[in-house]
Amino acid sequence: MNHDLTLISTIAVGFALAFVFGYFANQLRLPPLVGYLLAGVAIGPFTPGFVADSDMANQLAEIGVMLLMFGVGLHFSLADLLAVRRLAIPGAIAQIVLATAMGAGLAHLWGWPWGHGVVFGLSLSVASTVVLLKALEQRNAVATPNGRVAVGWLIVEDLAMVLALVLLPALAGLMGGHVPTDGHGSDQNIFLILGITLLKVGVFIAIALILGPRVLPFILRQVARTGSRELFTLGVLAIALGLAFGAAKLFGVSFALGAFFAGMVLNESDLSHKAAANSLPLQDAFAVLFFVSVGMMFDPTILIKEPWMVLGTVALILVGKSLVALAIVSLMGYPLSTALTVSAALAQIGEFSFILGGLGLTYGLLSAEGLNLILAGALVSITLNPVIFSAADRMIQWIRVQPKLNACLEAGCGGRFAQLEGELEVARERAAARAAAHKTFTPEELADRFPLFTEMTPEQREVLVLHFEPRHADPGQRIIRAGDQADCVYFIAEGEVEVSVNGRKISRLQAGDFFGEMALLSGQPRSADVTALDFSKFVTLSQRDFREFLRRFPEIGDVIAAQAAERGVMNRQLPREE
Repeated sequence: MNHDLTLISTIAVGFALAFVFGYFANQLRLPPLVGYLLAGVAIGPFTPGFVADSDMANQLAEIGVMLLMFGVGLHFSLADLLAVRRLAIPGAIAQIVLATAMGAGLAHLWGWPWGHGVVFGLSLSVASTVVLLKALEQRNAVATPNGRVAVGWLIVEDLAMVLALVLLPALAGLMGGHVPTDGHGSDQNIFLILGITLLKVGVFIAIALILGPRVLPFILRQVARTGSRELFTLGVLAIALGLAFGAAKLFGVSFALGAFFAGMVLNESDLSHKAAANSLPLQDAFAVLFFVSVGMMFDPTILIKEPWMVLGTVALILVGKSLVALAIVSLMGYPLSTALTVSAALAQIGEFSFILGGLGLTYGLLSAEGLNLILAGALVSITLNPVIFSAADRMIQWIRVQPKLNACLEAGCGGRFAQLEGELEVARERAAARAAAHKTFTPEELADRFPLFTEMTPEQREVLVLHFEPRHADPGQRIIRAGDQADCVYFIAEGEVEVSVNGRKISRLQAGDFFGEMALLSGQPRSADVTALDFSKFVTLSQRDFREFLRRFPEIGDVIAAQAAERGVMNRQLPREE
């Protein structure tokens, strides 16, 4: 029986070549993204050898876009953005406007229609957050004030591009492209079309932000209670892809916007960290296919046919955008080191440029030549971005050893920068408090937090920790039941549990907490049910090992017995609590 292997061959060859090219790109200290794009070029229709199915690759790429945007929403930090809002929001908006104008002006010199020029300039105005984070991670600069400003700046750009993806189809007719065939006639007023589009988007956003936080985390929590990792992962993907597809069909918004809001809503859930971890492998895999499919659209002959156009595109990305950002940050009164960091961050383009360029091609607002120029600019700028960051680092170091320049360009801007650092510190403290709920505690940390062990010396606690034994539980798994014989105390190293008495919820315990402590001395039957709400890890101390420890250190027995008696009174009151 004959089988159509188009899908299998596209995925298999795409992954294989992406791995090979990505590996060599990494060995050359380039972002693997360069290798993924080159893998697409290798299996594209413009190079000899195997040619993958472009239609199939485009559908796989659409899934990649949805999962990519879901990941952006899942990691979107409103607190970090607000901390750098005074610089990032006005700066990024001004930079997008000026860079788009430069791109449109360059396209006008080439004789392109103005609509093509706007889409071309807009595609070049936004940088890749993925590439920036990689560059900052290599320098251990993600958490520095300048690094967080650069990330916040690019988050504003990402949000602006999400809005552009929504409005571009509605404005296609006005800009000289193909009018969307979604039920609006071409003779309708463009403002009516735009108004209807914005109304649909507004209704979708309202539903997502009002109902989403109440419904989606609840669904995810119920799935987590089943204790099945497969169902939990499937639930995350169903929410991401289902909401994106439903938003596109019911409200006419892009897949990207629907997936972004799905991630943003789940970001507020206490299971967001697990959702991110479970969706990451598929997100990475389909994101690779997205970059491969983009590479398939690139015609390398443009480097020979139109070298001056390629050079102009690269110059706008590397020089034009960087100088604009440098001027904006400096004029706003911030240090030159901040301006240089932001400039280096913007000296490249990436995923949103591809998405916007592809959408422009679909609606007749960008030619194949324009998309090829965007892809060429991306390949060159991403390849050269590490060099530009290194040059910026050397310039910052040189300025700081020049007393006059440092006083003028760095120390003289200390007021604005000090205010920025203060706001970033507040955001960091809030993030640390939130992350504490998902911290993984070591056995030593858990022993230090346990009230019954407060009178022990560090040496005694160190001996006690040797008796700890690891355990784990899946969501929905009953850890202890009321009436069971008590045999050990549980310390929560990671995850979350729910304590209930007679079917009534009493409390929720998180990492760093403990339960079942009365087993250490009294040995009375369990008084409550404890159920895992997350994939949880514990360390336990058995009653037998603890009594052996007390025989070795009898001097602390009386103190612990008194503390245990107080806990016993509290536990006997639990069934009467509502």
